[in-house]
Amino acid sequence: MFSFRFLVLSVASLLGAFLLLASGEYATARPSRRTRDIAYLATTAPEFDAERHRLDVYAPRKSAVPRPVIVFIHGGSWNSGDKNTYSFIGRRLAKQGVVAVIINYRLAPTVEVPAMATDCAHAVQWTQQHIGEYGGDPSRLFVMGHSAGAGLAALLATDNELFAKLGLATNPVRGAILDDPAGLNMYTYLQKMEYPGDAQYLVPFGHNQQVWRSVSPYYHLTASSPPFLMFVGGDTYPSIKNSSAEFRKRLQELGFQPDFTVLPGKKHIPMVLQLYWQNNVIYRQLLPFVGAASQ
Repeated sequence: MFSFRFLVLSVASLLGAFLLLASGEYATARPSRRTRDIAYLATTAPEFDAERHRLDVYAPRKSAVPRPVIVFIHGGSWNSGDKNTYSFIGRRLAKQGVVAVIINYRLAPTVEVPAMATDCAHAVQWTQQHIGEYGGDPSRLFVMGHSAGAGLAALLATDNELFAKLGLATNPVRGAILDDPAGLNMYTYLQKMEYPGDAQYLVPFGHNQQVWRSVSPYYHLTASSPPFLMFVGGDTYPSIKNSSAEFRKRLQELGFQPDFTVLPGKKHIPMVLQLYWQNNVIYRQLLPFVGAASQ
């Protein structure tokens, strides 16, 4: 997918860029209210993690009618990342008429991807049950993510069993927005091991090939899957370009016409950094996709 050295440099660049953006965030995106660090799993649950089983809700300050809801899942190669880094996305979405839920989930090496997916499903379940208290419409619940988070978002949208295990009769996800997604087909990817440093992904994904397949959204796609809105950087990693094209092709084979946009010149990290600006192309397509009216 990408080398370990480049991963370290990318994460450092991402953190530096976020520090620069943070100084202006509150001045430019204040028309929202933030409710922080809500536990989305019972604190008495044996697996409860006091840091990772938390989410933040960003809601428009004025909401006469229930708003569409987006649950955002951060990236970080399945071993890093934190909801607090992405507060600018929550505020931007709320400013444009969406109730945003930014979540944490457990990471490798503490857990592997199946447990991460279960955490995200718990967060979506909490959102369906409680988002009405924050002005959100639980019948218009969408998932969104960048990089590894986009892969998890796609899995939530396609693997109904994740929610069946939580006692939900139907999958509450009505659509998915994927921003430079990673992990759409790890079954094939980990079999090939064609890029330097790929062995690092055996930590979050393990060594069982059936697990690789079970957490790959590509293999859960059906004609009943919800709609997808996909964005891929023109200069992103080859593996992301290839797997996204493969995912799109499978959707088309199932009868979908997915919205698929390649952004010329964009690398992997700028694909999420651009969400700081309200009028970027992702928001312009996202708002009508979820049925939101910009405020």
